[in-house]
Amino acid sequence: MKKSTILSITIIMALAFAALLYVQIMYMKNMIRMRDDQFSEGVKRSLYGVAINLEQDETKYYLEDDIAQIETSVLPRYSSGGSVQGGIKFSFTTAEGKKGALTLQGDNDLTSGFTVSPSAHRSKQEILRDQYLYQKGLLDEVILRMISQSDLRPITERADSTKVATYLKMELSNNGINIPFEFAIVNRLGAAIYRSKGYNNDPDDRKELFTQTLFPYDAQNKITYLRVYFPDKRDYILSSMKYIIPAFVLTFILLIIFIYTIFLTFRQKKLTEMKNDFINNMTHEFKTPISTISLAAQMLNDSSVRKSEKMLEHISTVINDETKRLRFQVEKVLQMSMFERQKASLKIVDVDANAIIDNIIHTFKIKVEKYGGKINAYLNAADSIIRVDEMHFTNVIFNLLDNAVKYRKEDTPLNLKVSTANLPGDKLEITIEDNGIGIRKEDLKKIFEKFYRVSTGNRHDVKGFGLGLAYVNKMVRELKGEISVESELNEGTKFIIILPLTKN
Repeated sequence: MKKSTILSITIIMALAFAALLYVQIMYMKNMIRMRDDQFSEGVKRSLYGVAINLEQDETKYYLEDDIAQIETSVLPRYSSGGSVQGGIKFSFTTAEGKKGALTLQGDNDLTSGFTVSPSAHRSKQEILRDQYLYQKGLLDEVILRMISQSDLRPITERADSTKVATYLKMELSNNGINIPFEFAIVNRLGAAIYRSKGYNNDPDDRKELFTQTLFPYDAQNKITYLRVYFPDKRDYILSSMKYIIPAFVLTFILLIIFIYTIFLTFRQKKLTEMKNDFINNMTHEFKTPISTISLAAQMLNDSSVRKSEKMLEHISTVINDETKRLRFQVEKVLQMSMFERQKASLKIVDVDANAIIDNIIHTFKIKVEKYGGKINAYLNAADSIIRVDEMHFTNVIFNLLDNAVKYRKEDTPLNLKVSTANLPGDKLEITIEDNGIGIRKEDLKKIFEKFYRVSTGNRHDVKGFGLGLAYVNKMVRELKGEISVESELNEGTKFIIILPLTKN
């Protein structure tokens, strides 16, 4: 699949997921806002109901007060005139001061009717009218007292805290709100007259306070307010979103999986490209020695060549060198394959790192001098005994020196420095430094990956599989060591290997 195709699919899927998440988020926001509006409306209805209940209690208070006064002042004015034959006689005085009498006939049977004494000279309708006018006067008096005297009563009596809490709980429950609340009665300046135990006088969000005016027709300077807020309001609102949150979480998980899948796809594509490069390089590396060996074999078929001992010796040397070269490339591939599958076994022995490195430098010196360069050794480690596989340790040093030669500057003589030093904690530090073309910062983190080859610009003479540094990194890790690299483009590269010393 082409990279552009993968990129197009990625963009389309990313836009689709972004749109889906946006729709879900907007839906959640709208649902939360709607639930919040419903909650606020329910609370406002509840507070209004509390205010109405308190006003009704106020009316009831004054009615009961007047009834008590009537019972103590008006009723005694009605007196029983004694019993008469066939009933009971009552005398009374109206609000205008007129006197009258009535007789209830029958043995305590109030439904049998009554007879007005002829001395009253008044009709039954007149008595009822007088009673109606009297009761109307009483009601007018109650209303007048409520208007003129109600705000003289302390608010703690008019809106008792226990009564307010009871009304609040009842009204909120009627509106489907069953969560804890805190309330307070405050004056027009906002100072609390009294409040519930958990009421916060200055909540974090003033918008969360619900306010209702109590007794709105009181004098302006005596108006009080009922304030309520709900500590668990947010949880109550979000609790209705429980069925949406799992869908949102699942969508988010799918998005993460999608991103991870795209990452793996690009990584796999990159790995495939590197493997293709590896196959191409391997073909080139194998093709040259095979062609040389084939050519030498063809020359051996020539009788004139067979007659010349020098020619035979030369052809034999060429075949031997090219065979070694071919064997070296094959072994390099097989070594990495075996170590990836953890099938290789290491022959761990105690060796002198200084001695091995000195031998490698002596052998490699000819190759460096061939390109007009020089190699210097600073083997200053007093203790250089390490436990390693000698063959693989030699290959590690050889690979790093070989890379220094491959990536040298064409216009500058190669200068190689190899040094050893002891570090605290019984460790040996080996450094290999060159003045070559260096490595870009973006490549430094990838040079130890399999098949990865640093771009060399327009240079085409550097061949390889991209396995050398991967092999070096793998072997150093297997030997319980660490490897790092420092490099600047066009300034050179420095590899640092740290291995544990043998403890005697």
